[in-house]
Formats: sequence, structure tokens, C-alpha cells
Amino acid sequence: MTTEFAVNIKIYSATKVSLSMVNYGRELIIETNILQKVKVKRVTEFAEQMKKIQKKVEVTLRKA
Repeated sequence: MTTEFAVNIKIYSATKVSLSMVNYGRELIIETNILQKVKVKRVTEFAEQMKKIQKKVEVTLRKA
């Protein structure tokens, strides 16, 4: 595991989420089978999820 990966998956106490969730809208995982099929969300669903996450982080940071 690289340092960058470790930083991105850590859940921070100030925001209650990881940097990967804030930046990408999902948690990063260590995948052992890279050929495994995964479900892909529609772009609009992803964009809405990102807005909700960013708003939650913004509110949490304002309270800190």
C-alpha cells in the first residue's frame, strides 16, 4: 500500500469521510481480481451523490 493510497482511504475526524469519498464519490478498495466486473452508476446518479457528499463535508467543516 502506498502512502498516497493510505491518505486517501483514511476517514478523517473533521469530515467523517475519506478523501477518496470527497473526491471520487466512492471508497477506494484493494482489488485482488482486476478482471472482476463491477456495476457502473449512471453519470447523473454519480453527480448527485457527489453533490450530497460535498455538501455534507462543507457543513461538517463549517461546524469545526
